[in-house]
Amino acid sequence: MKAMTLLTSSAFMMMAAMVVALITNFAGWFPSGALDASVRSNLTILTLVIMLTLSMSRIPASNLNPVKYGRSIARAVFLGMIVAAVIPLIGYLLLKDTEYAKQAAGLVFIAATPFAGSVLPLSIILRGDAEHAARGTIVVYILSLLWIPFIVWLALGNSVDMQFLALTVVELIGIPLVLSRILTKVKINKDVLAAFLNCCIFFMVWLSVGATNFSGNVWWIFLVFIIIAALRSFGLGMCVEVVEKKAGIPWKQRVTDILMTSYKNKGVAIALCVAVYPAGMVAIATSILVEITWVAFMDSVLFSKKRMERELSSESEKPAES
Repeated sequence: MKAMTLLTSSAFMMMAAMVVALITNFAGWFPSGALDASVRSNLTILTLVIMLTLSMSRIPASNLNPVKYGRSIARAVFLGMIVAAVIPLIGYLLLKDTEYAKQAAGLVFIAATPFAGSVLPLSIILRGDAEHAARGTIVVYILSLLWIPFIVWLALGNSVDMQFLALTVVELIGIPLVLSRILTKVKINKDVLAAFLNCCIFFMVWLSVGATNFSGNVWWIFLVFIIIAALRSFGLGMCVEVVEKKAGIPWKQRVTDILMTSYKNKGVAIALCVAVYPAGMVAIATSILVEITWVAFMDSVLFSKKRMERELSSESEKPAES
């Protein structure tokens, strides 16, 4: 198998990143002296700004009218911001009065962040609704400039420096939104872009999971974080799949809706948490491990090529039967 094939595979690169990060962590090989919290925060923010700028630069300026496509945008906001936030917020509320409240605060950052910027390219690859994904990404990320500080303030209040948080959100999301519009006309090879973004994801997973201090926590708190993460990714994703399939929603819309609901932008959560609330990284790092498994499941089972071809073929035959 060619190296480029592996580099362009999100599932492979994320699984490889998870393995390397866990080995680095538990073997005690992470260079915490050189990469202290401040350096990690700056590296994470810089990497994420580059990733989001490049990802969103592939979104054309056409078909973004919020009035004309109101239903599409409303669906993206409802699934990608509101529904996707419910389970992490409930998890935090259940744990906030325990001795692990600080670690559980990471769930708030997961709840507040938007879906991954790669929802659009994945929608294209999986024959989803690319225009819906593009509109949803732009609108949700614009709304996130206010949504993220609001959710964090609502849940954590004065325990977070809200002014610094707001500035960090503008830096992470506002700057890429502006810069991406400048790069829309620049041609970038799809495979090269995919490989570069996957390498960035690899680096961020290693940087966050490899550096997270898992010691000093009892086993059950990790189990709780794993269950919450599994409900948020596998649970919500499969719920949307079952409900929309029973409702007769076609593959094209279902794929994008599932991605918007279940695939969070952990990079934003990492960057914000490292910058303003480092203790919450335990919940985020645990969630990353579960979400990597979810991405592999989507790639190999839920959205497999055979299933895609079978469902699309079945949908194309329906008009002829009626």
